[in-house]
Amino acid sequence: QVQLLESGPGLVKPSQTLSLTCSVSGGSITTNYYYWSWIRQPPGKGLEWIGAISWTDSTSYNPSLKSRTSISMDASKNQFTLQLSSVTPEDTAVYYCARRVGVDEHDYWGQGTQVAVSS
Repeated sequence: QVQLLESGPGLVKPSQTLSLTCSVSGGSITTNYYYWSWIRQPPGKGLEWIGAISWTDSTSYNPSLKSRTSISMDASKNQFTLQLSSVTPEDTAVYYCARRVGVDEHDYWGQGTQVAVSS
């Protein structure tokens, strides 16, 4: 059973960089053909895919967030991280990490972590 757990600060100030880590257990993030996503849900809105990193360390991003987003992995720790720069209150959301198994399809999810952007 694959388990994912998000961690990071719950409050970030405007213009700063939001950094979150997803720790994966029960499976390796370098297993062939899996991608590992970051997804968020702002209050009262639907899910928004932020980006993903593959088992070969290649990345893909939502075009609307690409200029501010960086996803990386640490295979030795079986973790992958999200950095979102120049945040505004519109980046306030519950942030999830998940394993992607197809286009818009994720089979394992973390519990989510609430991040608020406020001064």
